[in-house]
Amino acid sequence: MAKSIILEIRAGAGGDEASLFAADLLRMYQKYAQNQNWVFLLLDTHPSPLGGYKSLTAEIKGEDAYDQLQHESGVHRVQRIPKTEKNGRIHTSTASVAVLPKVETVEIQINPSDLDFATFRSSGPGGQNVNKVETAVRLTHRPTGIIVECQVERSQIKNRELAMGILRTKIYDIQQQRQQQEIAQERRDQIGSAMRAEKIRTYNYPQNRITDHRIGKSWHNLEDIMEGNLRAVIKHLKRGLEK
Repeated sequence: MAKSIILEIRAGAGGDEASLFAADLLRMYQKYAQNQNWVFLLLDTHPSPLGGYKSLTAEIKGEDAYDQLQHESGVHRVQRIPKTEKNGRIHTSTASVAVLPKVETVEIQINPSDLDFATFRSSGPGGQNVNKVETAVRLTHRPTGIIVECQVERSQIKNRELAMGILRTKIYDIQQQRQQQEIAQERRDQIGSAMRAEKIRTYNYPQNRITDHRIGKSWHNLEDIMEGNLRAVIKHLKRGLEK
């Protein structure tokens, strides 16, 4: 079934190198989406000075997108020599990934009185109209403290619609986590917030190796995988985690 998902990537420990790793992960997922003939739309970005991203949000729409990418959620760790490293030392940095099924309007109703709405000028590409007019939007949901920004469209109305979609998805995810926490400890460990706080995968560049710690499997074609060739990784993850 072709249903949209929301992809979030945030730089973690490691400063500039973590933000560059976040950009690498974005490119990897973009390439994989392209290989699958999925639609990939970058909704909001917070760039870092060296060309990486402090955080970003994207929407992916395609056949079985959530089914294939759901196990990408968690903390990804990279080990490599940063471009800014003068002494050739290997650094360890992290970035977190969240993959959420996009929630339709009928599933989550949001009270307009619970929202704070603000506009600002877009900082991204898009021509003079985008950069001179306050087309970007920021929504703050007071009951949960969730803040969503969107600046990809040239229209303020379009950006607000996209932001509302992301907000519904995040609220739905919080509700799902609460429900699962009430069911059982085992289920909470698998899909609750604890899983996202753990290291799930290491990208070791000196050894040309990617290791997924949840299933204890490594692949020695790191560059190929970073070019979006994730099929083997996803196949083994589904087999190992969905038994």
